[in-house]
Amino acid sequence: MTTVTFFNNKGGVGKTSLVYHLSWMLSDLEIPVLAVDLDPQANLTAMFLEEDRLEEIWPDGPDHPATVYGAIRPILRGIGDIHVPPVEFVAPNLGLLPGDLGLSSFEDKLSDAWPRCHNKDEAAFRTLTAFHRLMEAMSGDWAQVVLVDVGPNLGAINRAALIATDHVVMPLAADLFSLQGLRNLGPALAAWRGAWQELRPKAPKELPLPKGSMTPAGYVVMQHGTRDSRPVKAYQKWVDRVPEVYSEFVLENEEPPTGTKVENDPNCLSLLKHYRSLMPLAMEAHKPMFHLRPADGAIGAHGAAVQDCGRDFEKLAYKILAKVF
Repeated sequence: MTTVTFFNNKGGVGKTSLVYHLSWMLSDLEIPVLAVDLDPQANLTAMFLEEDRLEEIWPDGPDHPATVYGAIRPILRGIGDIHVPPVEFVAPNLGLLPGDLGLSSFEDKLSDAWPRCHNKDEAAFRTLTAFHRLMEAMSGDWAQVVLVDVGPNLGAINRAALIATDHVVMPLAADLFSLQGLRNLGPALAAWRGAWQELRPKAPKELPLPKGSMTPAGYVVMQHGTRDSRPVKAYQKWVDRVPEVYSEFVLENEEPPTGTKVENDPNCLSLLKHYRSLMPLAMEAHKPMFHLRPADGAIGAHGAAVQDCGRDFEKLAYKILAKVF
């Protein structure tokens, strides 16, 4: 099992849509994948599941045994360890750990556990490794790849999610906010990685621990090209700065290369188009954009865009696989 988390502390760049479409593409390529929704907003889960199923897994009342909140609720209540829910299969090779708005209540528990690990507190280590052990149990011997969606922040939930992560992909837009996100994110990952390596020897010997490698796998520039409200020169200004900022703050290169174009940067996994015309059709049909058919309204130019979208995501999927295996 290889775990890949998609993370940027700047929201609104299309991160959740990216995880959704890559999960489907890997499944189409017959690579078994578990998608994990660790964003308390649970938007990835809402993309995968029909409303009737959402009502079943998010019933009134505190017990949501089919979601990530139900999985960690025994820890929250102080009555036990993780509860492992069944995998929510949305396709033969595609499983989901559903998210839950209740997950946000885990933030304080995780914040409290971090310093207590320095004192070799077993309960604290079980709290911090809950996501890792949950993903291992749910992926079992069937999933080759685990794709994780997290919220756009540097809080305790995301720290615990990143500890459980082998590789990190950073979706971003070509703007000042995404560049600032890279400047914040790189040092945070380095700090979390270093602190976890100090804590690991203090954990109970019998407790399964993640390596916490958080290896940067590259970045994806989202929604490039057509920007109705922004001049092309402004877009190019920001996208040209991405390779240097990524190299300096994420890869920690003391002398980052200057003048590298994003199109030639080996750290750039893809320049993904907006697919502006396809997304409304995909949301209505409740399927990924590259699964749209004429019956869904994908005719004429839309039909050609569907094929382009499929090729783009297939290329991206293979590039990520080459990075993480």
